[in-house]
Amino acid sequence: MDRHIRKRVSLANPVHFLALGFGSGLAPKAPGTFGTLAAIPLVCLLAYSTSLSGYLLVTFVASIAGIWLCGKTAKDMMVHDDSSIVWDEIAGLLITMIAVPLSWQSLLLGFALFRLFDILKPWPISYLDARVHGGFGIMIDDVLAGFFALILMHLTLYFGWL
Repeated sequence: MDRHIRKRVSLANPVHFLALGFGSGLAPKAPGTFGTLAAIPLVCLLAYSTSLSGYLLVTFVASIAGIWLCGKTAKDMMVHDDSSIVWDEIAGLLITMIAVPLSWQSLLLGFALFRLFDILKPWPISYLDARVHGGFGIMIDDVLAGFFALILMHLTLYFGWL
């Protein structure tokens, strides 16, 4: 992140703290990967402490709130979708892991699949990423990447490969 842009955000600001993935988005290399890693404790906490409906509710709220969190932080930074904004990666991994039995293998596969779709951005992810702006634009490509990874996770489970 450019140091001039960095001066426009503060981890003391709760909106920036969340949008920057609890600070993980400030990693000098691969902030999206570090943002996704920051989601793992949240996935584990939810998987072990709540029901499926609770997990779905938190995931839905994280995704909807992310539109505002990411949009506000991008506006404060005066840039569109700076790589340090990683709340969308957190929501994406939450989506990826919906109703997936938790194990180190499922977390590793979910992480890898989500990052693959987030990086490669197959259609329609690439289409939306290029044409939709603001907080919704920041969130939508990762939400879709999460759903693509979720489908593959459940196919993997269905066929007994995991």
